[in-house]
Amino acid sequence: MNRINDKLNTKSKLLSIYFTAGYPNLEDTVPVLESLQANGVDMVEIGLPFSDPLADGPTIQASGTQALKNGMTTTLLFEQLKDIRKTVSIPLIIMGYFNPVLQYGVENFCKKCQEIGIDGFILPDLPLAEYQEHYQEMFEKYGLVNVFLITPQTSDERIKQIDDASNGFIYMVSSASVTGSQSGFGNAQTDYFARIKNMNLNNPQIVGFGINNSETFDAATKYTNGAIIGSAFIKMLTTKGIDGISDFVKSIR
Repeated sequence: MNRINDKLNTKSKLLSIYFTAGYPNLEDTVPVLESLQANGVDMVEIGLPFSDPLADGPTIQASGTQALKNGMTTTLLFEQLKDIRKTVSIPLIIMGYFNPVLQYGVENFCKKCQEIGIDGFILPDLPLAEYQEHYQEMFEKYGLVNVFLITPQTSDERIKQIDDASNGFIYMVSSASVTGSQSGFGNAQTDYFARIKNMNLNNPQIVGFGINNSETFDAATKYTNGAIIGSAFIKMLTTKGIDGISDFVKSIR
């Protein structure tokens, strides 16, 4: 069983953390992962920096720009992660944009991820139809979960199509905005969370965008299987570095 599915089956109120590979410093990727696991994080999204990150807010964009300036590349990320499964056992997901995957070669990328022990992808700009027609069979061949995003504006019909095509979890974007742009949840978000819960989908749901403290984490996980924190974690890394990870995680739950 894929580590993502295993974690979802055995743990509720998952805490997933997003961070940008090669940030704040180029060689921080593995130490950040090891510290996140040591402090009880359930799953990690490793951001593959890209020069045109349309869905990312200013905080994550800035971290990606710095990581690229530091020298981060797809090839280097794979080199950094080659022995990661000797020290890290929690699910690891690569989140990024499809262009670097295409440049590397899709099958080569999938094969490398399988060798290293990556469990899946979040590729916001890979359309569902394109995935199903060209890549689903390949991703599944290498045991990789592909995670799709939904928003409050996504129709029930579309959500059901995504649910049928998924084999891990559904990423619930809490609002139609870029990452890091919210400070809390209002009635619109909680109504959305309740609406999705009442659809009784086959795949678990994890909420992202706007999770930045224990209050928003608790609000999101009241209706879903977990929550993802990105921008707030990047901000902490920017000011406190790896030494701040323990206190940050403790502040969430």
